[in-house]
Amino acid sequence: MTSSMCSTQGFALVDLSVRRAIREVVATVRAVHGPRRCSIPATTIGVKLFGVSVLAIVACATRLPAAVTITEYPAGFAPGDIAAGPDGNLWFTGANNVGRISTAGAVTDYSIPTPNSGPGGVTAGPDGNLWFREFNADKIGKITTSGVVTEYPLANNSGPGSVTAGRDGNLWFTEFGAGKVGKITTGGVITEYPVHVGSSPSGITGGPDGNLWFTEQGGIAKITTNGSVTEYPIPPASNEPTSITAGPDGNLWFTEDTANKIGKVTTSGAVTEYAVPTATSGLTDITAGPDGNLWFTENVANKIGLITIGGAITEYPVPATNSRPDGIVLGPDGNLWFAETNSGQIGKV
Repeated sequence: MTSSMCSTQGFALVDLSVRRAIREVVATVRAVHGPRRCSIPATTIGVKLFGVSVLAIVACATRLPAAVTITEYPAGFAPGDIAAGPDGNLWFTGANNVGRISTAGAVTDYSIPTPNSGPGGVTAGPDGNLWFREFNADKIGKITTSGVVTEYPLANNSGPGSVTAGRDGNLWFTEFGAGKVGKITTGGVITEYPVHVGSSPSGITGGPDGNLWFTEQGGIAKITTNGSVTEYPIPPASNEPTSITAGPDGNLWFTEDTANKIGKVTTSGAVTEYAVPTATSGLTDITAGPDGNLWFTENVANKIGLITIGGAITEYPVPATNSRPDGIVLGPDGNLWFAETNSGQIGKV
């Protein structure tokens, strides 16, 4: 199916009053989003409108995938997670380091004091620092933009997973090993909230409803800033959602590695799933892009994926062979940046 610019062409079959209403909608879409590609050809919109007029017009508001260019930069070590920093750089974790890369590709590495700490889950905090977890060391780490690291210990075998900033001014994190969600103030005071035994919380993000949303064994869950947890199962029980992010549509989007699907959950808990074309793709991380779509990594398939809010998926191969793309984030330059664990590079889309 070919695409064409948003247009009122082909409306001759539609009643005049309907055509006028459509023109107003298209004008509004253009004013808000600019010229975008339609997922329904303009020549067929007039016919489609009799059945799915809203779908045809709303499709114009989201830019369809186009060819992408991927640039790769040496990272200095095997990177895993990546985040946009408050200093206009990208920050990433891996090995026993925290790295910084400028949008021009200049890299600086900083060592973590605790050996074999297992860093990951990096995110920008409300205090102007970067925060991350140390899975092996059972700690939460903080690094200033000048490279000074501070570590905050957790209980043994807590297995911290991901970290995100909450609307309450704190950092929130998952404890994969302990089955808990934790909160740490920018001053280092930690509070923990139990989920349930075997929940294995993993990814976490702030939701549009002011709650924190996280992935767990067999489903998605949310926790209020007061610590109240609500869980939404996604059968089968063996399902393992991994990463989660807030989408441009007011929903939460997540990856399902074992099911090989991208999932969407509303703030009321309704779940929709979309199968990824490449089998056993190794879905890892997901983030909102600058184009109104969601972008994700396929660790096994060696691809970067894109999914529109309507569920259409496009996949792009990573140039480096078996690069194992992992974390992905929107950078301050409007590009998508991702970590390549096996190739020891940072990629830019």
